[in-house]
Amino acid sequence: MSKGHLYQRDNSRCWWISYYRNGKQFQESSKSEKRSDAQKLLNKRLGEIATGTFHGLKHEKVTFDDLAADFLNDYRINARRSVDKAERSVKHLAQYFGGMRAMNITTDKIKTYIRQWQEAGLSNCSINRELAALKRMFSLATRQSPPKVQHAPYIPMLQEEGPRQGFFEREHYEALLTALPDYLRPVITFGYTYGWRKSEVLGLTWDRVDLNARVVRVDVGVTKGGEGRLIFLTDELQTLLTAMRKAQPFMPYVFTRDGRPIKDFKTAWWSACEASGLEGKTFHDFRRTAVRNLIRAGVPERVAMQITGHKTRSVFERYNIVSESDRSEASRRLQAHHERLAEGGAL
Repeated sequence: MSKGHLYQRDNSRCWWISYYRNGKQFQESSKSEKRSDAQKLLNKRLGEIATGTFHGLKHEKVTFDDLAADFLNDYRINARRSVDKAERSVKHLAQYFGGMRAMNITTDKIKTYIRQWQEAGLSNCSINRELAALKRMFSLATRQSPPKVQHAPYIPMLQEEGPRQGFFEREHYEALLTALPDYLRPVITFGYTYGWRKSEVLGLTWDRVDLNARVVRVDVGVTKGGEGRLIFLTDELQTLLTAMRKAQPFMPYVFTRDGRPIKDFKTAWWSACEASGLEGKTFHDFRRTAVRNLIRAGVPERVAMQITGHKTRSVFERYNIVSESDRSEASRRLQAHHERLAEGGAL
């Protein structure tokens, strides 16, 4: 087997290398005027050929944009519901890595990217979502056949703050209902009761609601987690939805305003929160609230997870927030238990 050789072209001061793999000749510039640098590159290529890790030079031409395109395509062909978030991550990443060769995306450059966004005020949580997208890009590229990149760089993830502790006590929920316009109250009631994501509540259509059976069915692939869901309506929601159906018998969407599906309600939400002294509360806090209410009501954990749509116990536990009143009640019960033991010991 030829060991390759070094040479210089007439129109270039850089050293070039030439070598063979399976009878095919490869030539590339070392991009250096030093012969020793060219020799190091040649030794590297020969080593890759010997170990079977050489897949041609195409991987050196692969750019961030190529990886990003494959990443978004993977989201689309798998019909992932969060493709819009993936597109936003790519847009942010492209501001720094756009046009850069994949082989030049090193850990040092990634750390520089992190520092830039931290200085711009982006939270560690937001940065981590983008780093996760970058990590996924390289994972897809290395798993292709042949691999699109030879290896993935080490991508450090940042320490995130603990989960938000926000949830609604019953009086908070009732105060918010009073401050909201009529068309939003059923939306809030549904979110408070079952802990669904806002997009899932607003996207609910009547073909998934069976008022006679008092159930709401969501097909597999419709929710963010991709799993189907079946819930039974409470008396309150059964009454609400029955009245709403009579008022709008031909609308496909359950929650509407002036005959149109509700897309968002940020302004109304902020105004109602301010009016009821609940600044900083989010609709997502209902998710935590529903988890806690279900557990307090004695609903088995597995059933509660199916109602709220949590796929894993670890994530479910993050939402099972323990409040001060929970701890106070635990102390009261412990004290009562100690008193019963003391009374029993005296007998």
